[in-house]
Amino acid sequence: MPFASLGLSPKLIDAIETLGFEEPTPIQREAIPLVLAGRDVVGAAQTGTGKTAAFTLPMLDRIAPGSGSVKALVVSPTRELAQQIERVAAEVAEHTGHKVVVVVGGEKYGPQVSKLRGGADILIATPGRLLDLKERGDADLSGVEVLVLDEADRMLDMGFWPAVRRILRSLPANRQNLLFSATMSDDVLSVVRSALHDPAFIEIAPKGTTGEQIEQAIMPVSHSQKFDLLAALIRDRGADRVLVFTRTKNRADLVMTVLEKEGFRIDVMHADRSQKQRTRALEDFRAGKVDVLVATDIVARGIDISDIDHVVNFDVPLNPDDYIHRVGRTARAGQSGYALTFIAPDEITPLREIEYLLEKALRIYDLPGFPYREDRIVPFEGRPTKRAARSAFGGGVMRRGRRR
Repeated sequence: MPFASLGLSPKLIDAIETLGFEEPTPIQREAIPLVLAGRDVVGAAQTGTGKTAAFTLPMLDRIAPGSGSVKALVVSPTRELAQQIERVAAEVAEHTGHKVVVVVGGEKYGPQVSKLRGGADILIATPGRLLDLKERGDADLSGVEVLVLDEADRMLDMGFWPAVRRILRSLPANRQNLLFSATMSDDVLSVVRSALHDPAFIEIAPKGTTGEQIEQAIMPVSHSQKFDLLAALIRDRGADRVLVFTRTKNRADLVMTVLEKEGFRIDVMHADRSQKQRTRALEDFRAGKVDVLVATDIVARGIDISDIDHVVNFDVPLNPDDYIHRVGRTARAGQSGYALTFIAPDEITPLREIEYLLEKALRIYDLPGFPYREDRIVPFEGRPTKRAARSAFGGGVMRRGRRR
C-alpha cells in the first residue's frame, strides 16, 4: 500500500519522497487515515516503526499554515525526543510552509520566546518548559486544534502528569487528541480517558513485544566484573555504534571513565548533562565520531539512530517496559541488531519480570575466553535447553559460572 493511498495531499507525498520513505509501516497505515478523518487515536507500536511520522504527516496535512497561532501541540517527555520530532516535522514543513517551533528545558528562555512571538503553527515541547512559558504569558495555547502526547507512559513514569494535567486544562475542549507510545499502560489510559473523544485504538504489537530483528541474550556476570566484561565484549564484537544503558547517572559516568581509560571513543547522556553536551554527544555518535554512547533511561527514547549495532544493558532495568524501549534502539527501520543484558546475582528478579513481559526466557551468551568468576549466578531453572539456548552468539546454558 503506497502512501498516496492513505489520503495525504500531494504536498505531503512530495515531503515523504524527500524523507526517503517508500512504503508506510503498519502503524502509519493504520493511523494516518484515522488522524486525517479527525478521530482521536491511541496508538501503540514497537520502537523504530515510524510512530513519529504516523502522527506528524497527517497532523501537518490537517493544520493550515500561516495562522500565526499554535494549532498543533506535541508534548514529549525528553528534550532529545522533542528534537527528534522536530527534525521530522521541519523536513515536512519545508514542503507545506508550516512553521515549527520546539521549546525544551535546559535552554535559555530568550531565544525560545522570540521564536514563539514570531508565530508557530506546530509547537513541540517538554511539559515543564511549556508550562513555564504558558504561565509567563509567552505561549498562547488557546487555538490548539490537535494535541499529541508522545511516549505518554514515560511522562507518567517521570512524574510529569501534574504538569500535563495543567496543560490539558488550558487547551480548548474541542480538539483532536493523539497518544502514541511503544507501550500504552492502563495507568496512562485511566489518566487521559476523560480527555479522549471516542478514540480509535491501534495496537500493532502486543505489550512486551520487541522487534523481530533483535537478537537478544543475557550475560551472567558478577558485579565486580561488569566493567571488564563490557570492555572485552566491545573489543570482541567491534566498537562501532554501541549503546550502553545504566540505571543511574553516576553509573553512566563511571562506565565512561573506565572505558575512556581503555582507549574507547565514548560519551555520555543523562539528566545532569547540559542540553549542549547531550546534543553534541548524540550528534557525535550519529556521525561516527563516538563509538560508544552511555545513557540512562530518561534519554533513551530520544535516541533515534538507524544503524546502532549493539545495545548493552550494563544494569538490568527495574521497569520491564524500560527494557522494551532500551533494546528498541537497535534494529530500527527494518535492520538487525543485538541486545545483550548483563545479569548480576541480585538482578535475577527484574530479569524474571522482563521475561514474564516478553513471555519467553532469554538466551544465555558466554563471551568466549573471558575469565568469569565462580561467584556469578546463572539462571537455570526453567531456562531453554542447551540446544535451544545456542544462537548466533554461540552461547549455552550455564550455572554458577560453568557451562552445562
